[in-house]
Order: sequence, then C-alpha cells, then structure tokens
Amino acid sequence: MAVLFCLMTKTINLNPQTFTKTKYFPGCAGNPFDRILHSLEKLENIPPLVLYIFLLLLALLGGLPYYLKYDTFPLITGFLAMFFFLDYILLSLLPVTRHSFGPPKVVTLMLACLRVPFAWLPDGWNLGFEIAGTLLVIYGFYIEPLWVDDHHETYVSPKLTGDQPLRILHVSDLHIERLTHREKTIIDKVKQLSPDLILFSGDVLNLSYLNDFTAQADAISFFNQLSAPLGVYGVTGSPAVDDPAFFARLTKSTSLQWLNNESILLETPSGLIKLLGVTCTHNPDLDEKALSDLLNHQQTPEEGINVLLYHSPDLSLNSSQLGVDLQLSGHTHGGQVRLPIFGALFTGSLYGKIFEAGRYLVNGMTLYISRGLGLEGAIAPRVRFLCRPELILWELTNNFSKPR
Repeated sequence: MAVLFCLMTKTINLNPQTFTKTKYFPGCAGNPFDRILHSLEKLENIPPLVLYIFLLLLALLGGLPYYLKYDTFPLITGFLAMFFFLDYILLSLLPVTRHSFGPPKVVTLMLACLRVPFAWLPDGWNLGFEIAGTLLVIYGFYIEPLWVDDHHETYVSPKLTGDQPLRILHVSDLHIERLTHREKTIIDKVKQLSPDLILFSGDVLNLSYLNDFTAQADAISFFNQLSAPLGVYGVTGSPAVDDPAFFARLTKSTSLQWLNNESILLETPSGLIKLLGVTCTHNPDLDEKALSDLLNHQQTPEEGINVLLYHSPDLSLNSSQLGVDLQLSGHTHGGQVRLPIFGALFTGSLYGKIFEAGRYLVNGMTLYISRGLGLEGAIAPRVRFLCRPELILWELTNNFSKPR
C-alpha cells in the first residue's frame, strides 16, 4: 500500500451504497437542484421597475420593527435601500469588468433577503453589519473567484520504481464563460509549474453558456495553451455540462486526449502508470461496472499504479475496492461558499457532506477532490468565499526524499 502524507487528510472507511432506487442524480438534468436553478432563472426577466419595487418593500421590512416600536420612519430603511442598490450595481458591473457573467437581478434579491434580518439588530450594529455585507460582496464576487491557489501534494508508493519524481497537474471544473483574468492566471501558473503530465477531471463550460459560440471558442483557445511532455488527458464532467459532441470537437481541436471509458499505460520517470478515465454518469452503480471492465481488460504490471480520473468523488468508495491507488476528482467546487468549522453549504454529492474538498484516504485509497477553478452557472451566484479556485501539482515518487 502507498505511503501517504498530508496534514489535512481525511480518513473514511465505508462500504459503497447502492443507488438502484435513486431517481435523480447530482450533475444530471432534472435533479432538484438543477430544476431550482432553471426555474429561478425565469425571474431574471422581470422588468427593472419591478425589481426596484421589491427592493424597496424589503427595505421597508427591514425597518418595520423600528416603525412599530417608535412610530417613526427609521433611517435603517433608507440605508438598506442604498445597500440593496449598491449590490445591484456591483453585480451588474461584473460582466463589464470581465470578472464573471451571471445574471444580477435574482442574486440581488437573494442578497437583499439575507441583509434584512441584520437590519433588525440594535442601532449601530445593524449599520456595521450592512457595511460588512458590502465588503463581503466585493470580496466574494470580485476577489476570491480570481485568486487562484496552486499547491503541492505528494504521493509515495513502493510500486513506483523510477528514480525521477513525476509531476502531475490536476485541473478541474473550468466552467468557462469567457476568457477572464482567472484563465490567464491559470495558464501562467501552468507554465511556471511545468508539469510532466496534465489531467483534467471534467466540466469545461459554464452551464449558462453551453451553446454559446464565444464560450466554446474561448474554451478551445484555453486548452490550446495547455501542454506537457507526457500529454494532456481528460474526462467529461457532469452530463448536464459536458456535451459529448462539444468534448469531441475540443479534443480534435486541441492537444487534450479524451479518456472515454478508456485506459492508457504510461511509461513515466517514476515508473509505469495505468491512467484510467471513466465517463461520469453520476450513478456509481453504472460507473463501477465501467471501471471494473477497464481494470480487468488490461492488467497493470505489479510495480505500476492505477490512477483514476473521474469527475465526481462519489465513485471513490467503489473504486477503492477495485484496486485504484489514486483518484482525482472535482465536481463539488468545495461548495464555493464555506463557513468556518461547518465547511461547505452544499456539495452536490450523493453522500452529502462526507465528500467536500481536499485530500482523503478512502478505504486505503488516496482521493483528491479539487475545489475547481470556475463557478456554478444558471442563476447561482458567481461567488466564492473561503474556497479559492485551485490547481494541484502532484509529485509521485517512491521515496519521501526525492521531491523535485
């Protein structure tokens, strides 16, 4: 078994569940989260005047306790209206400044509803919290989504026989809307990190831009700037996001090699690696069979390791029992919004909050769940909080003393 180290490794020892009675799967069209996103999207068509009326009513609601108690018009109502409209301006400027390209109206209403309870705090406190809210909007929408984190992980195994560590860059969940400063930063970091091999675990385009010609062209441009000596390999992500027809076009137009329920044996400086790419349906029962077929079809030499590229972490309980050594996944975005101690507010996993982000030891197998690089689409706020986008550079070696 591989020797592993990471201060933040989470250990999980569980048997996989079966999902024969599950009707809706995360990442697939028609699941409850997907229906909510698309149903709320229709509200974005409301006229601006209607939006302003809603915001003014919410501002009045924020001042209602003061009016009932003192029978005077509270100043907090005026301040609330000002903060609401400032939020709307900030969100409307996101596409103008090419930070992100989501709809502003419904998100403004969401933020307004979150602000109202803080208006009921005692005088002074309420205004302080509303100012803090504006600062959080600026940070969460303008700063953190573009603040790309790159960090190193090391995987050590006696199955690796080469003398030279292998540098693998894990890229996940791009969700490209347009080429922004974030994508430029990613390309610059990839060049600086100089990996031997690049692995992409799915979700190329943003859900709101799947059929957008400019987004597709920008995605092709992005992948044309990725290169590594041992190649660039990838798998499709969620069925609702990665259309096979576009993914096929992407692989024909760039150096990306699509592992569509396929495996490849790589001779690397660290030894032999069997790279397995399983197409994600989000149904572990189906995808376990596809993985099992790949593992049985070609035997890995005893000294080699099995590296699985699969979009969702939900297959890890199955893959850990099939002989996979290292699984690289994404999909959860780490929740995009995380709270101290509690962690992700939402993960989109069949196993709930068990799989959020980071490094795990699942039944003895190493799993890494990337926080991803892009942002959720449709009506979802283009926000990150305590959940920076990330690139992960892996060093695979047979000795702790050999990192490059």
